[in-house]
Amino acid sequence: METQNFKNHARMHPIYHYVLSLLVVGGLIASIVYLFKAEDTFLGVVLVVMSLSLAVTFALLRLYPLKAQDRAIRAEENLRYYVLTGKLLDAKLTPGQIVALRFAPDNEFPGLAEKAAAENMKPKEIKQAINNWKADQYRI
Repeated sequence: METQNFKNHARMHPIYHYVLSLLVVGGLIASIVYLFKAEDTFLGVVLVVMSLSLAVTFALLRLYPLKAQDRAIRAEENLRYYVLTGKLLDAKLTPGQIVALRFAPDNEFPGLAEKAAAENMKPKEIKQAINNWKADQYRI
């Protein structure tokens, strides 16, 4: 397995991100075209409503697990910070910043967390500031 770093840490699931997303978008476009071209407007409206429902389900299918994962990461990183420093993470840190901090090893984590809170660093900046990347192979 390739060593994880800033350049390769994003995960793509080809069936979901490429195949299913194209099918959902294609179905939505086809249903809208059908609505305007077909004689049967009722069927066209039903197809558009079903396609929109599928698109919303497709989006939520990704959003809900990511939100749950973000909550778990926030709790894990808060505990890790407490173990390393004896205090909780700064309340100014956003969920995105905390998620980015999970890639920092223990020796860089407290200092980077304090810098991120003080300078309001963006998640991308936090990841780029990490010297020795700590891989996260369990994320969704």
